[in-house]
Amino acid sequence: MSERIGYGRVSTRDQSPDSQRDALEAAGCAKVFIEKASGRLDRRPELDKALEYARAGDTFVITRLSRAARNLRHLLELADLLREREIELEVLKQGIDTKSPTGRLVFHLFGAIDEFQRELIVEGTREGLAAARARGRKGGRPAAMTELQVIQARRMYDERGDDGKRAYTVQQIAETFGVGRATVYRHLAPESPGASRQQGERV
Repeated sequence: MSERIGYGRVSTRDQSPDSQRDALEAAGCAKVFIEKASGRLDRRPELDKALEYARAGDTFVITRLSRAARNLRHLLELADLLREREIELEVLKQGIDTKSPTGRLVFHLFGAIDEFQRELIVEGTREGLAAARARGRKGGRPAAMTELQVIQARRMYDERGDDGKRAYTVQQIAETFGVGRATVYRHLAPESPGASRQQGERV
C-alpha cells in the first residue's frame, strides 16, 4: 500500500517545525521527517532517512521547494532520484505534483532555466574579462575577486554533471576569472559566507 511521506526543514534550532509538521500531517502524511539544519549544509540525515523509508508508489511531500534542496540543481537531482525510484513528489504551497502532466512540465522548465542561467553566468564572465583585457588590463592577478565573481564562482563550483562529478575544476574556475587557484580556494573556504567547499575536501 502506497504512503505519503512528509519532509520538513527548519534552518536553526530556534525555529519551530510545528507549522510544517501540521501542514504535512493535514496533507495525509502518516510518516513525517523534520530536519534542523541550515539550507547551506550538504548533510541531511533526516532527508536520507525519508528517502530510505520511501518505496515505489509512495509520494514524497514537502511544503515548499526550498525545504528540500539548497539550490535548483540539488532540487532537480532529488526529483530525478525520486523518478528513478518511481516515487512521486508533491509541493503543497506551490501546487506542484509530479503525478500530473503539468507538475512534470514544471520540473522540465526548471531544468531549462537552470541551464540557461549557468550559460549566462559563464558567458557574462568571459565577456567581462575580454573587455578588461581590451582596455589594457593584461596579466597579473587581482588582489581579490568581486562579490559577484565570488557568487558566480560558487555556482560553478557547486555545478554537477550527469555523472555526479563537479562540472568545473578549481583550475578551470580560476582561469575563467583570471585569478590563481589560491584566490578561488580562499573565497570558497568554509569560513566564507555561503561557501560550499567542505573542510579538507580535495579538488
